[in-house]
Amino acid sequence: MAPWGKRLAGVRGVLLDISGVLYDSGAGGGTAIAGSVEAVARLKRSRLKVRFCTNESQKSRAELVGQLRRLGFDISEGEVTAPAPAACQILKERGLRPYLLIHDGVRSEFDQIDTSNPNCVVIADAGESFSYQNMNNAFQVLMELENPVLISLGKGRYYKETSGLMLDVGPYMKALEYACGIKAEVVGKPSPEFFKSALQAIGVEAHQAVMIGDDIVGDVGGAQRCGMRALQVRTGKFSKSLNLSELFPHLFKMGVTTSSLEDGRERDVRLVSAVLGDCAGGEAAVAPYKQAQ
Repeated sequence: MAPWGKRLAGVRGVLLDISGVLYDSGAGGGTAIAGSVEAVARLKRSRLKVRFCTNESQKSRAELVGQLRRLGFDISEGEVTAPAPAACQILKERGLRPYLLIHDGVRSEFDQIDTSNPNCVVIADAGESFSYQNMNNAFQVLMELENPVLISLGKGRYYKETSGLMLDVGPYMKALEYACGIKAEVVGKPSPEFFKSALQAIGVEAHQAVMIGDDIVGDVGGAQRCGMRALQVRTGKFSKSLNLSELFPHLFKMGVTTSSLEDGRERDVRLVSAVLGDCAGGEAAVAPYKQAQ
């Protein structure tokens, strides 16, 4: 493995996943992963630009940030790139009126969206709202449209809560794709547009950024497709038993190798932040730069 300083030389910005990297969600607001509060503080004290990049779709950004602040994190709503606001922008620009198959916790993000006479479906991690009736309602809306549009807030397979692994939106999205014979438009990781919007928010080019996450596909694979470096922490949904080449053959068709993925795995966000902080303050760092306007 190449020395850390060499691997991360020139990094000016860090995109941080939230669930599984900073905290595990669950009853009572979830729990912070050991050392993650201090890790975020260290990164913010460095000369690196930090952006939180999440597929969270059970909570509004305001609720998520409030929860993280109660756990001790230094974070503001304006520092978070999340799929719901991005989806709302798309709906407005294209004049789409969605049937919302979403969690009640994120419904407030869509308060300004016209949902009468739906001409598309927006699906997110709806939790208990993934009933047969609601799935069938979404199916019927799509089947009645001449040009059906299905927008999915992320496409994760599962995530980790304090009580264990939980199904994410991806399996339900795939069910509607299969039933309707269509392809969903993904808003969120691993969509290149989603990563690009996060990079634009901090004024950093892809080759100058590193993504830190627990999802080998959504975080690592998606970031590498955009030209970023990426690190998978061994927390959250991480599993060392996965056979990457068999489980995700499409990643390897994109040129991602087992060695590159394995080299990008680190213990937890504490080690990553320590080394990134050292790089930002030492000889391996680039010269000081102006904050994005």
